[in-house]
Amino acid sequence: MLTQANSPDPALRPMLLAGLGTATPQHAIGQREAAAMAAGFVESAEPRERTLAALYRTTRIRHRGSVLLEPPGTAGSRQSFFPPAAGVGDPGPGTRRRLARYEQEAPPLAAAAAGEALSAAGIGAEACGHLVTCSCTGFSNPGVDLRLIERLGLRRDITRTHVGFMGCHGGFNALRVAAALAGSATDAAVLLVAVELCSLHLQYGDRSDLVVANAIFADGAAAAVGVPPGGTMAGRGLWRLAHQASLVLPDSDDAMGWLIGDHGFEMTLSPRVPSIIAEHLPGFVDRELARLGLDPGDVGSWAVHPGGPRVLSTVGEAMGLADDALVVSQEVLAAHGNMSSATIFFILERLMAADAPLPCVAVAFGPGLTCELAVFSG
Repeated sequence: MLTQANSPDPALRPMLLAGLGTATPQHAIGQREAAAMAAGFVESAEPRERTLAALYRTTRIRHRGSVLLEPPGTAGSRQSFFPPAAGVGDPGPGTRRRLARYEQEAPPLAAAAAGEALSAAGIGAEACGHLVTCSCTGFSNPGVDLRLIERLGLRRDITRTHVGFMGCHGGFNALRVAAALAGSATDAAVLLVAVELCSLHLQYGDRSDLVVANAIFADGAAAAVGVPPGGTMAGRGLWRLAHQASLVLPDSDDAMGWLIGDHGFEMTLSPRVPSIIAEHLPGFVDRELARLGLDPGDVGSWAVHPGGPRVLSTVGEAMGLADDALVVSQEVLAAHGNMSSATIFFILERLMAADAPLPCVAVAFGPGLTCELAVFSG
């Protein structure tokens, strides 16, 4: 059993998760329709539609939400933001226009998730003394954090910290900041909000990693309410963030990147990613669990960020997990796609709702190539 006594840092005051909330855009698109639409953004010769349809099927995603989608049955395309490529070399809308749409769409989606988290925690916005926001898909200032103060009625003296442009593992960094704030002397709750509008950064052209990114990324927001242990808001049955660790994997600088271009943010993704994960993840997880007096056999449940189906299968094989260990991660990928930093909270929400056995080990990967790990206990 994981207790405070065998934590690597006895002085650590772990944060308790009092409530989680998630939100997705009003409209979603099935992968078959998305593949047909994507054919208008590539330059290769026929049969591009058939090739894209096959690729999109391999993602094992059923639907993905996007703030750009219009209601089904709308005349013409399901979206008008990205017109079909006008010819070879057409890069699509510029970054400024994409970020203007982020400024418009991100705050309401973030507020929806935050409202759900506050409701789940059973507290009002005024109880939050700290706000941590996370996003890698847009920039504006005043930003999402200030818009949340207005939309949620948060205190105007709330402290604000933004975790920006870290990629799919950014939610873990936001958790680390939130835990530090929850461990302060005050009894105020910490509100963490991650919002990602990945669909704003669709890339035109035939480069294989960009075509793959177009096929898997989606929009979504998630929020968590953290409270200090022993405080007046700490109730029974809450999950405790007991431990976190981070590792930049060797020889991986070129494996994954997230770069700002003139026409949106561009993903670079090497086919070496799964093999790098397979080589280094087991040792990393074993070492961190040993610091807690645990081994992989003691883990009750797993929350693995679904970078894609191959990442999930690689983690399962490398860690020797049972066939059903990553079902929830697979379900979230199928239902929503990869929503970058927000995705891990969708998985944690489902696991908590199902009263999944503890300890729970959460893992995500991002540019670097970086692996982030968190351990939750009762």
